Amino acid sequence: MNFVNHTKISIMSLIVSISGIRGTIGGIPGQGLTPVDLVSFTAAYGQWLSGEAAPVNGSKYTVVVGRDARISGPMVSSIVCNTLSLFGINIIELGLATTPTVEMAVIKLNADGGIILTASHNPGNWNALKLLNSKGEFLSEENGISLLDKVEKAQFSFAEVEQLGTSTKKDFLIPHIDSILELPLVNVSAIKAAGFKVVVDAVNSVGGFAIPELLKALGVTEISYLNCEPNGEFAHSPEPLPENLKQLSDRVMQSGADIGIAVDPDVDRLALVCEDGQMFGEEYTLVAVADYVLSHSSGNTVSNLSSSRALRDITVKHGGKYSTAAVGEVNVVEKMKATSAIIGGEGNGGVIYPELHYGRDALVGVALFLSHLANKKKKMSELRRQYPDYFISKNKIQLTPEYKPDDILKALTDVYKDFNPNLIDGVKIDFTDSWVHLRKSNTEPILRIYAEARSLIESENLAKKMISEIQKLIQ
Repeated sequence: MNFVNHTKISIMSLIVSISGIRGTIGGIPGQGLTPVDLVSFTAAYGQWLSGEAAPVNGSKYTVVVGRDARISGPMVSSIVCNTLSLFGINIIELGLATTPTVEMAVIKLNADGGIILTASHNPGNWNALKLLNSKGEFLSEENGISLLDKVEKAQFSFAEVEQLGTSTKKDFLIPHIDSILELPLVNVSAIKAAGFKVVVDAVNSVGGFAIPELLKALGVTEISYLNCEPNGEFAHSPEPLPENLKQLSDRVMQSGADIGIAVDPDVDRLALVCEDGQMFGEEYTLVAVADYVLSHSSGNTVSNLSSSRALRDITVKHGGKYSTAAVGEVNVVEKMKATSAIIGGEGNGGVIYPELHYGRDALVGVALFLSHLANKKKKMSELRRQYPDYFISKNKIQLTPEYKPDDILKALTDVYKDFNPNLIDGVKIDFTDSWVHLRKSNTEPILRIYAEARSLIESENLAKKMISEIQKLIQ
Protein backbone atom coordinates (compact mmCIF):
# COMPACT_ATOMS: atom_id res chain seq x y z
CA MET A 1 0.00 0.00 0.00
CA ASN A 2 1.29 3.44 -0.92
CA PHE A 3 0.23 6.38 1.21
CA VAL A 4 0.06 9.49 -0.94
CA ASN A 5 0.35 13.05 0.36
CA HIS A 6 -3.01 14.54 -0.64
CA THR A 7 -1.63 18.04 -1.10
CA LYS A 8 0.87 16.95 -3.75
CA ILE A 9 -1.33 15.13 -6.24
CA SER A 10 -3.60 16.46 -8.95
CA ILE A 11 -6.45 14.16 -9.91
CA MET A 12 -10.02 14.68 -10.99
CA SER A 13 -12.35 13.96 -8.08
CA LEU A 14 -16.10 13.91 -7.60
CA ILE A 15 -17.67 13.15 -4.23
CA VAL A 16 -21.42 12.68 -4.07
CA SER A 17 -23.00 12.42 -0.62
CA ILE A 18 -26.25 13.14 1.21
CA SER A 19 -24.96 16.63 2.01
CA GLY A 20 -24.30 17.62 -1.60
CA ILE A 21 -21.85 17.23 -4.43
CA ARG A 22 -18.20 18.31 -4.32
CA GLY A 23 -15.41 17.96 -6.83
CA THR A 24 -12.62 19.38 -8.92
CA ILE A 25 -13.79 21.55 -11.80
CA GLY A 26 -13.72 19.99 -15.25
CA GLY A 27 -12.89 16.59 -16.64
CA ILE A 28 -15.30 13.80 -17.50
CA PRO A 29 -18.87 13.74 -16.10
CA GLY A 30 -18.98 11.50 -13.05
CA GLN A 31 -15.25 11.95 -12.42
CA GLY A 32 -15.00 15.73 -11.97
CA LEU A 33 -17.47 18.52 -11.26
CA THR A 34 -18.77 19.24 -14.76
CA PRO A 35 -21.85 21.07 -16.11
CA VAL A 36 -23.52 17.69 -16.57
CA ASP A 37 -23.06 16.86 -12.89
CA LEU A 38 -24.19 20.33 -11.79
CA VAL A 39 -27.39 20.16 -13.83
CA SER A 40 -28.16 16.62 -12.70
CA PHE A 41 -27.70 17.34 -9.01
CA THR A 42 -29.50 20.70 -9.11
CA ALA A 43 -32.41 19.13 -11.00
CA ALA A 44 -32.62 16.36 -8.40
CA TYR A 45 -32.70 18.99 -5.67
CA GLY A 46 -35.49 20.85 -7.47
CA GLN A 47 -37.47 17.65 -7.85
CA TRP A 48 -36.89 16.72 -4.21
CA LEU A 49 -37.98 20.18 -3.09
CA SER A 50 -41.23 20.02 -5.05
CA GLY A 51 -42.09 16.74 -3.37
CA GLU A 52 -41.50 17.93 0.21
CA ALA A 53 -44.30 20.41 0.90
CA ALA A 54 -46.28 23.20 -0.68
CA PRO A 55 -44.34 26.40 -1.40
CA VAL A 56 -44.00 28.66 1.66
CA ASN A 57 -45.05 31.73 -0.30
CA GLY A 58 -47.33 31.71 -3.34
CA SER A 59 -47.53 29.04 -6.00
CA LYS A 60 -43.80 28.74 -6.77
CA TYR A 61 -40.89 27.51 -4.71
CA THR A 62 -38.12 29.93 -3.80
CA VAL A 63 -34.47 29.00 -3.32
CA VAL A 64 -31.67 31.24 -2.02
CA VAL A 65 -28.33 30.85 -3.83
CA GLY A 66 -25.02 32.29 -2.66
CA ARG A 67 -21.37 31.54 -3.38
CA ASP A 68 -17.86 32.04 -2.08
CA ALA A 69 -15.24 33.82 -4.20
CA ARG A 70 -13.83 30.84 -6.10
CA ILE A 71 -12.93 31.55 -9.73
CA SER A 72 -15.42 28.89 -10.87
CA GLY A 73 -18.20 30.49 -8.81
CA PRO A 74 -19.90 32.60 -11.53
CA MET A 75 -19.99 29.63 -13.93
CA VAL A 76 -21.35 27.24 -11.32
CA SER A 77 -23.89 29.81 -10.12
CA SER A 78 -25.15 30.42 -13.65
CA ILE A 79 -25.73 26.72 -14.27
CA VAL A 80 -27.38 26.15 -10.90
CA CYS A 81 -29.68 29.17 -11.10
CA ASN A 82 -30.74 28.45 -14.69
CA THR A 83 -31.45 24.83 -13.83
CA LEU A 84 -33.62 25.89 -10.89
CA SER A 85 -35.47 28.30 -13.20
CA LEU A 86 -36.11 25.43 -15.60
CA PHE A 87 -37.87 23.69 -12.72
CA GLY A 88 -40.14 26.69 -12.28
CA ILE A 89 -38.35 27.70 -9.08
CA ASN A 90 -37.79 31.37 -8.22
CA ILE A 91 -34.25 32.25 -7.18
CA ILE A 92 -32.94 34.86 -4.77
CA GLU A 93 -29.32 35.40 -5.79
CA LEU A 94 -27.11 36.69 -2.99
CA GLY A 95 -24.00 36.61 -5.16
CA LEU A 96 -20.87 36.62 -3.01
CA ALA A 97 -22.06 35.53 0.44
CA THR A 98 -20.90 33.53 3.42
CA THR A 99 -22.42 30.13 4.13
CA PRO A 100 -24.12 31.33 7.36
CA THR A 101 -25.49 34.37 5.50
CA VAL A 102 -27.21 32.09 2.99
CA GLU A 103 -28.60 30.01 5.86
CA MET A 104 -29.91 33.11 7.61
CA ALA A 105 -31.45 34.38 4.36
CA VAL A 106 -33.41 31.16 3.91
CA ILE A 107 -34.88 31.61 7.38
CA LYS A 108 -35.57 35.34 7.28
CA LEU A 109 -36.88 35.44 3.70
CA ASN A 110 -39.16 32.43 4.22
CA ALA A 111 -37.57 30.55 1.34
CA ASP A 112 -38.17 26.88 0.62
CA GLY A 113 -34.49 26.02 0.51
CA GLY A 114 -31.00 27.17 -0.32
CA ILE A 115 -27.89 26.19 -2.25
CA ILE A 116 -24.43 27.36 -1.18
CA LEU A 117 -21.75 27.17 -3.85
CA THR A 118 -18.55 26.53 -1.93
CA ALA A 119 -16.02 23.77 -1.39
CA SER A 120 -15.24 25.21 2.04
CA HIS A 121 -11.58 24.52 2.92
CA ASN A 122 -10.77 22.62 -0.30
CA PRO A 123 -8.26 24.17 -2.75
CA GLY A 124 -9.34 26.64 -5.41
CA ASN A 125 -9.82 24.05 -8.18
CA TRP A 126 -12.69 22.53 -6.17
CA ASN A 127 -16.28 23.66 -5.87
CA ALA A 128 -19.44 22.21 -4.40
CA LEU A 129 -23.17 22.47 -3.86
CA LYS A 130 -24.25 22.52 -0.21
CA LEU A 131 -27.99 21.99 0.06
CA LEU A 132 -30.35 23.51 2.62
CA ASN A 133 -33.94 22.84 3.63
CA SER A 134 -36.58 25.45 4.49
CA LYS A 135 -35.06 25.87 7.97
CA GLY A 136 -31.73 26.95 6.51
CA GLU A 137 -30.17 23.69 7.68
CA PHE A 138 -28.36 20.95 5.79
CA LEU A 139 -30.49 18.07 4.58
CA SER A 140 -31.10 15.15 6.90
CA GLU A 141 -29.79 11.71 6.00
CA GLU A 142 -33.29 10.62 4.99
CA ASN A 143 -33.74 13.62 2.69
CA GLY A 144 -30.25 13.23 1.29
CA ILE A 145 -30.87 9.59 0.39
CA SER A 146 -34.13 10.57 -1.33
CA LEU A 147 -32.29 13.21 -3.36
CA LEU A 148 -29.51 10.80 -4.35
CA ASP A 149 -32.16 8.39 -5.58
CA LYS A 150 -33.47 11.11 -7.88
CA VAL A 151 -29.95 11.77 -9.16
CA GLU A 152 -29.60 8.08 -9.96
CA LYS A 153 -32.94 7.79 -11.77
CA ALA A 154 -32.57 11.12 -13.60
CA GLN A 155 -36.24 11.20 -14.54
CA PHE A 156 -36.75 14.95 -14.64
CA SER A 157 -39.61 16.99 -16.00
CA PHE A 158 -38.77 20.64 -16.64
CA ALA A 159 -41.15 23.60 -16.74
CA GLU A 160 -42.59 25.07 -19.93
CA VAL A 161 -41.60 28.57 -20.92
CA GLU A 162 -44.57 30.26 -19.23
CA GLN A 163 -43.68 28.60 -15.91
CA LEU A 164 -39.95 29.38 -15.76
CA GLY A 165 -38.72 30.70 -12.42
CA THR A 166 -37.61 34.28 -11.92
CA SER A 167 -34.36 35.58 -10.43
CA THR A 168 -33.98 38.40 -7.91
CA LYS A 169 -30.64 39.75 -6.67
CA LYS A 170 -30.30 40.63 -3.00
CA ASP A 171 -27.55 41.39 -0.47
CA PHE A 172 -28.27 39.84 2.92
CA LEU A 173 -25.06 40.50 4.86
CA ILE A 174 -26.37 43.53 6.77
CA PRO A 175 -29.58 41.76 7.94
CA HIS A 176 -27.35 38.86 9.05
CA ILE A 177 -25.11 41.21 11.03
CA ASP A 178 -28.11 43.07 12.47
CA SER A 179 -29.47 39.76 13.80
CA ILE A 180 -26.13 39.10 15.49
CA LEU A 181 -26.09 42.54 17.10
CA GLU A 182 -29.55 41.89 18.55
CA LEU A 183 -28.35 38.85 20.51
CA PRO A 184 -28.38 39.56 24.28
CA LEU A 185 -24.89 38.10 24.79
CA VAL A 186 -23.28 40.23 22.08
CA ASN A 187 -21.93 43.14 24.10
CA VAL A 188 -21.29 45.90 21.58
CA SER A 189 -20.59 48.56 24.19
CA ALA A 190 -17.94 46.42 25.91
CA ILE A 191 -16.27 45.58 22.59
CA LYS A 192 -16.23 49.22 21.55
CA ALA A 193 -14.80 50.30 24.91
CA ALA A 194 -12.05 47.68 24.69
CA GLY A 195 -10.61 49.39 21.59
CA PHE A 196 -9.43 46.16 20.02
CA LYS A 197 -6.90 46.27 17.21
CA VAL A 198 -7.68 43.42 14.82
CA VAL A 199 -6.01 41.76 11.81
CA VAL A 200 -8.26 39.81 9.42
CA ASP A 201 -7.04 37.07 7.05
CA ALA A 202 -9.88 35.98 4.77
CA VAL A 203 -7.85 33.99 2.21
CA ASN A 204 -9.20 36.31 -0.54
CA SER A 205 -12.77 35.10 -0.30
CA VAL A 206 -16.07 36.43 1.06
CA GLY A 207 -14.79 36.83 4.62
CA GLY A 208 -12.72 39.70 3.24
CA PHE A 209 -15.75 41.98 3.31
CA ALA A 210 -18.05 40.12 5.72
CA ILE A 211 -15.77 40.02 8.78
CA PRO A 212 -14.65 43.69 8.55
CA GLU A 213 -18.28 44.77 8.09
CA LEU A 214 -19.18 42.89 11.27
CA LEU A 215 -16.21 44.33 13.16
CA LYS A 216 -17.20 47.88 12.23
CA ALA A 217 -20.76 47.20 13.42
CA LEU A 218 -19.29 45.96 16.71
CA GLY A 219 -17.41 49.21 17.18
CA VAL A 220 -13.94 48.02 16.17
CA THR A 221 -12.15 50.88 14.43
CA GLU A 222 -8.61 49.56 13.97
CA ILE A 223 -8.78 46.80 11.35
CA SER A 224 -5.82 45.56 9.33
CA TYR A 225 -6.69 43.72 6.10
CA LEU A 226 -4.73 40.65 5.00
CA ASN A 227 -5.82 38.65 1.94
CA CYS A 228 -9.21 40.32 2.01
CA GLU A 229 -9.78 40.88 -1.72
CA PRO A 230 -12.60 38.45 -2.70
CA ASN A 231 -11.04 37.41 -6.01
CA GLY A 232 -10.75 33.67 -5.37
CA GLU A 233 -6.96 33.72 -5.67
CA PHE A 234 -6.29 31.95 -2.38
CA ALA A 235 -3.15 33.46 -0.87
CA HIS A 236 -2.40 30.25 1.02
CA SER A 237 -3.99 26.88 1.63
CA PRO A 238 -7.59 27.82 2.52
CA GLU A 239 -7.86 25.61 5.59
CA PRO A 240 -7.29 27.84 8.68
CA LEU A 241 -4.64 25.65 10.26
CA PRO A 242 -1.51 26.93 12.08
CA GLU A 243 0.83 26.02 9.22
CA ASN A 244 -1.24 28.22 6.88
CA LEU A 245 -1.47 31.25 9.18
CA LYS A 246 2.15 32.32 9.61
CA GLN A 247 1.54 35.49 7.60
CA LEU A 248 -1.33 36.39 9.92
CA SER A 249 0.74 35.61 13.01
CA ASP A 250 3.57 37.82 11.77
CA ARG A 251 1.20 40.70 10.96
CA VAL A 252 -0.40 40.53 14.42
CA MET A 253 2.98 40.84 16.13
CA GLN A 254 4.34 43.49 13.75
CA SER A 255 1.26 45.69 14.07
CA GLY A 256 0.80 45.26 17.81
CA ALA A 257 -2.71 43.90 17.28
CA ASP A 258 -4.79 42.37 20.06
CA ILE A 259 -6.19 39.58 17.93
CA GLY A 260 -5.86 37.91 14.57
CA ILE A 261 -8.95 36.49 12.88
CA ALA A 262 -8.80 33.82 10.16
CA VAL A 263 -11.73 32.27 8.34
CA ASP A 264 -12.08 29.71 5.58
CA PRO A 265 -13.45 30.63 2.12
CA ASP A 266 -17.14 30.35 3.10
CA VAL A 267 -16.74 31.72 6.66
CA ASP A 268 -18.19 28.89 8.72
CA ARG A 269 -14.87 28.17 10.45
CA LEU A 270 -13.05 30.57 12.77
CA ALA A 271 -9.43 30.43 13.89
CA LEU A 272 -7.82 33.01 16.17
CA VAL A 273 -4.29 34.27 16.79
CA CYS A 274 -3.15 35.75 20.12
CA GLU A 275 -1.41 39.09 20.52
CA ASP A 276 1.95 37.30 20.85
CA GLY A 277 1.50 35.59 17.47
CA GLN A 278 0.66 32.21 18.99
CA MET A 279 -2.36 30.27 17.82
CA PHE A 280 -5.29 30.42 20.21
CA GLY A 281 -6.06 26.96 18.86
CA GLU A 282 -8.78 26.11 16.35
CA GLU A 283 -10.25 23.66 18.84
CA TYR A 284 -10.44 26.40 21.46
CA THR A 285 -12.60 28.79 19.44
CA LEU A 286 -15.67 26.76 20.42
CA VAL A 287 -14.33 26.15 23.93
CA ALA A 288 -13.94 29.87 24.67
CA VAL A 289 -17.30 30.82 23.15
CA ALA A 290 -19.00 28.01 25.08
CA ASP A 291 -17.34 29.19 28.30
CA TYR A 292 -18.80 32.65 27.70
CA VAL A 293 -22.29 31.39 26.85
CA LEU A 294 -22.39 28.90 29.74
CA SER A 295 -21.23 31.56 32.20
CA HIS A 296 -24.45 33.45 31.44
CA SER A 297 -26.90 30.57 30.87
CA SER A 298 -26.72 27.03 32.22
CA GLY A 299 -27.17 24.35 29.60
CA ASN A 300 -25.74 21.52 27.56
CA THR A 301 -23.18 21.37 24.77
CA VAL A 302 -22.39 19.14 21.79
CA SER A 303 -19.38 18.65 19.54
CA ASN A 304 -18.36 15.92 17.15
CA LEU A 305 -16.25 12.88 17.92
CA SER A 306 -13.10 14.49 16.50
CA SER A 307 -13.32 17.52 18.78
CA SER A 308 -11.29 18.23 21.89
CA ARG A 309 -12.18 17.00 25.38
CA ALA A 310 -11.69 20.60 26.51
CA LEU A 311 -15.33 21.38 25.68
CA ARG A 312 -16.40 18.51 27.92
CA ASP A 313 -14.29 19.89 30.77
CA ILE A 314 -15.72 23.41 30.41
CA THR A 315 -19.29 22.10 30.19
CA VAL A 316 -18.92 20.00 33.33
CA LYS A 317 -17.36 22.97 35.12
CA HIS A 318 -20.52 24.98 34.43
CA GLY A 319 -22.79 22.11 35.51
CA GLY A 320 -23.96 21.13 32.05
CA LYS A 321 -24.02 17.88 30.11
CA TYR A 322 -21.68 17.30 27.20
CA SER A 323 -22.59 14.99 24.30
CA THR A 324 -20.83 13.86 21.14
CA ALA A 325 -22.13 13.41 17.61
CA ALA A 326 -20.87 11.95 14.37
CA VAL A 327 -18.74 14.31 12.28
CA GLY A 328 -20.81 16.57 10.07
CA GLU A 329 -22.82 19.68 10.83
CA VAL A 330 -26.17 17.98 10.31
CA ASN A 331 -25.25 15.32 12.90
CA VAL A 332 -24.14 17.90 15.45
CA VAL A 333 -27.33 19.93 14.92
CA GLU A 334 -29.48 16.84 15.33
CA LYS A 335 -27.75 15.99 18.62
CA MET A 336 -28.01 19.59 19.82
CA LYS A 337 -31.75 19.55 19.26
CA ALA A 338 -32.10 16.19 20.99
CA THR A 339 -30.16 17.38 24.08
CA SER A 340 -31.45 20.98 24.08
CA ALA A 341 -27.85 22.21 23.81
CA ILE A 342 -27.43 25.98 24.00
CA ILE A 343 -24.05 26.00 22.28
CA GLY A 344 -22.20 23.48 20.15
CA GLY A 345 -20.27 22.92 16.98
CA GLU A 346 -17.13 21.30 15.70
CA GLY A 347 -13.55 21.55 16.88
CA ASN A 348 -12.45 22.88 13.49
CA GLY A 349 -13.55 26.35 14.59
CA GLY A 350 -17.21 25.84 13.77
CA VAL A 351 -19.51 27.57 16.30
CA ILE A 352 -23.24 26.78 16.28
CA TYR A 353 -25.36 29.13 18.39
CA PRO A 354 -29.04 28.08 18.21
CA GLU A 355 -30.31 31.44 19.47
CA LEU A 356 -29.27 32.79 16.06
CA HIS A 357 -29.59 29.69 13.84
CA TYR A 358 -28.55 26.04 13.61
CA GLY A 359 -25.46 26.42 11.48
CA ARG A 360 -21.72 26.95 11.87
CA ASP A 361 -21.22 30.69 11.79
CA ALA A 362 -17.84 32.42 12.09
CA LEU A 363 -19.52 35.83 12.29
CA VAL A 364 -21.49 35.05 15.45
CA GLY A 365 -18.37 33.28 16.72
CA VAL A 366 -16.38 36.53 16.34
CA ALA A 367 -19.09 38.58 18.08
CA LEU A 368 -19.39 36.22 21.04
CA PHE A 369 -15.63 35.76 21.39
CA LEU A 370 -14.92 39.50 21.38
CA SER A 371 -17.70 39.98 23.94
CA HIS A 372 -16.01 37.35 26.10
CA LEU A 373 -12.56 38.89 25.69
CA ALA A 374 -13.86 42.40 26.41
CA ASN A 375 -15.64 41.25 29.57
CA LYS A 376 -12.58 39.38 30.82
CA LYS A 377 -10.33 42.41 30.26
CA LYS A 378 -7.43 40.04 29.54
CA LYS A 379 -4.99 39.54 26.71
CA MET A 380 -5.86 36.65 24.44
CA SER A 381 -2.84 34.65 25.58
CA GLU A 382 -3.97 35.05 29.20
CA LEU A 383 -7.47 33.90 28.34
CA ARG A 384 -6.13 30.85 26.53
CA ARG A 385 -4.12 29.81 29.62
CA GLN A 386 -7.37 29.55 31.58
CA TYR A 387 -8.42 26.49 29.60
CA PRO A 388 -7.21 22.89 29.98
CA ASP A 389 -4.43 21.92 27.61
CA TYR A 390 -5.09 19.21 25.07
CA PHE A 391 -3.15 18.63 21.87
CA ILE A 392 -4.58 17.10 18.71
CA SER A 393 -2.52 15.52 15.97
CA LYS A 394 -4.50 15.63 12.71
CA ASN A 395 -3.37 13.27 9.99
CA LYS A 396 -4.80 12.03 6.71
CA ILE A 397 -4.06 9.27 4.25
CA GLN A 398 -4.91 9.55 0.57
CA LEU A 399 -7.23 6.78 -0.51
CA THR A 400 -6.20 4.69 -3.51
CA PRO A 401 -8.49 2.29 -5.43
CA GLU A 402 -7.16 -0.84 -3.75
CA TYR A 403 -7.50 0.66 -0.29
CA LYS A 404 -10.53 -0.72 1.58
CA PRO A 405 -11.04 1.65 4.54
CA ASP A 406 -14.08 -0.18 5.90
CA ASP A 407 -12.05 -3.37 6.19
CA ILE A 408 -9.26 -1.52 8.00
CA LEU A 409 -11.68 0.12 10.43
CA LYS A 410 -13.34 -3.22 11.14
CA ALA A 411 -9.97 -4.82 11.85
CA LEU A 412 -8.98 -2.00 14.22
CA THR A 413 -12.29 -2.40 16.02
CA ASP A 414 -11.43 -6.03 16.68
CA VAL A 415 -7.91 -5.17 17.85
CA TYR A 416 -9.23 -2.62 20.37
CA LYS A 417 -12.49 -4.32 21.30
CA ASP A 418 -11.58 -4.28 25.02
CA PHE A 419 -11.75 -0.46 24.92
CA ASN A 420 -15.38 -0.49 23.72
CA PRO A 421 -14.78 1.59 20.58
CA ASN A 422 -17.41 4.12 19.57
CA LEU A 423 -18.63 3.13 16.09
CA ILE A 424 -21.20 5.80 15.27
CA ASP A 425 -18.74 7.41 12.85
CA GLY A 426 -15.74 5.35 11.90
CA VAL A 427 -13.88 4.13 14.99
CA LYS A 428 -13.10 6.19 18.09
CA ILE A 429 -11.05 4.62 20.86
CA ASP A 430 -10.98 6.36 24.25
CA PHE A 431 -8.02 5.84 26.55
CA THR A 432 -7.57 7.29 30.06
CA ASP A 433 -5.87 10.54 29.04
CA SER A 434 -6.15 10.35 25.26
CA TRP A 435 -8.23 9.21 22.32
CA VAL A 436 -7.89 8.41 18.62
CA HIS A 437 -10.57 8.75 15.95
CA LEU A 438 -10.32 7.13 12.52
CA ARG A 439 -12.91 7.82 9.82
CA LYS A 440 -13.45 8.29 6.12
CA SER A 441 -13.83 11.94 5.16
CA ASN A 442 -17.23 13.11 3.96
CA THR A 443 -15.68 15.73 1.71
CA GLU A 444 -12.38 14.36 0.38
CA PRO A 445 -11.09 10.95 -0.80
CA ILE A 446 -9.02 10.44 2.33
CA LEU A 447 -8.95 8.61 5.65
CA ARG A 448 -8.57 10.93 8.65
CA ILE A 449 -6.67 9.93 11.79
CA TYR A 450 -7.09 12.31 14.72
CA ALA A 451 -5.43 11.71 18.08
CA GLU A 452 -5.60 13.84 21.23
CA ALA A 453 -3.51 13.71 24.39
CA ARG A 454 -2.16 15.98 27.12
CA SER A 455 0.98 16.75 25.11
CA LEU A 456 1.68 17.12 21.40
CA ILE A 457 4.34 14.40 21.52
CA GLU A 458 1.87 11.96 23.06
CA SER A 459 -0.81 12.73 20.48
CA GLU A 460 1.62 12.42 17.59
CA ASN A 461 2.96 9.14 18.94
CA LEU A 462 -0.57 7.82 19.28
CA ALA A 463 -1.35 8.79 15.68
CA LYS A 464 1.89 7.15 14.49
CA LYS A 465 0.97 4.02 16.39
CA MET A 466 -2.38 3.84 14.63
CA ILE A 467 -0.78 4.41 11.23
CA SER A 468 1.65 1.61 12.05
CA GLU A 469 -1.28 -0.63 13.00
CA ILE A 470 -2.87 0.10 9.61
CA GLN A 471 0.37 -0.72 7.80
CA LYS A 472 0.56 -4.07 9.58
CA LEU A 473 -3.03 -4.88 8.68
CA ILE A 474 -2.48 -4.34 4.97
CA GLN A 475 0.83 -6.13 4.64
